[in-house]
Amino acid sequence: MKDLGWVHVEAFLEMMSAERGAAANTLSSYERDLDDLHGFLNGKGVRLLEAASADLSAYLSSLAAQGFKPSSQARRLAAMRQFYKFLYAEGLRTDDPTGILDAPKKGRALPKTMGVDEVGRLLEQAESEAQDPAPGQLQRLRMLALLELLYATGMRVSELVSLPARVLDQDGRFLMIRGKGNKERLVPLSQSAIVAMKLYGRMLATENAAATKASQESPWLFPAASREGYLPRQVFARDLKNLAIRAGLTPSMISPHVMRHAFASHLLANGADLRVVQELLGHSDISTTQIYTHVLEERLQQLVQTHHPLAKQAKKQE
Repeated sequence: MKDLGWVHVEAFLEMMSAERGAAANTLSSYERDLDDLHGFLNGKGVRLLEAASADLSAYLSSLAAQGFKPSSQARRLAAMRQFYKFLYAEGLRTDDPTGILDAPKKGRALPKTMGVDEVGRLLEQAESEAQDPAPGQLQRLRMLALLELLYATGMRVSELVSLPARVLDQDGRFLMIRGKGNKERLVPLSQSAIVAMKLYGRMLATENAAATKASQESPWLFPAASREGYLPRQVFARDLKNLAIRAGLTPSMISPHVMRHAFASHLLANGADLRVVQELLGHSDISTTQIYTHVLEERLQQLVQTHHPLAKQAKKQE
């Protein structure tokens, strides 16, 4: 009996195009993936329309054996799920064989980060430029304040650029940040961050006072002529890369998000507790913070090598 499975694939692709408005690239991807599945099942003597969960699982296993990345396997599984849900909805099957299939586990990539020396060079460059009294000093002081605050707190770039101007009125070493889900958290400020913020705030107030009375004072710490009224994060990211070039660093390795990772990694490397870092970063789940466990592992290995009596004894024997 002839396998009419591909006829149903064509009907599925037509549905995705007409009813769901799938893009041409998406349709091509689904077609290639389902064609590959069709060929695999034919080789096993199984019709596409009648494939069981075990058959589809065997297909995914074959992809893994061929060296396909988990992300590629997950894409094939997504195409299969859409197709077999379509068959079920159309009454062509009484079940969905993809329902019990697990997505391949993706290895979580370690975040890019910066060394302490690299952060130091970046801050030194920003501080040196901020001291220049030439026109444009406010923007240079702004960059220094942005960097000092980012490295002192590890806040998200969206939280940083949207800080309210009233934080300048706070007289203390802590900053209240409003993060995801409108949740607030208290983070400590370094002395250098406090100084940079005050220097920037004074010059901002001076320029605001010199402006025409018609101009309304902005409620934002880092005001800009943008739709939101504050510095766009893309502009900050661009300026940060330019600063990195002037500091002799590789710009592709540096971004506001990388500096957030540097904040967390450097804290953990110097003895901070993972739960404390979770609170400072504003992670609702400790599992998100656990991407930094490689830093903890390195630190623990150093501690064992330095303090464990057997390790000390082995060193003496060398």
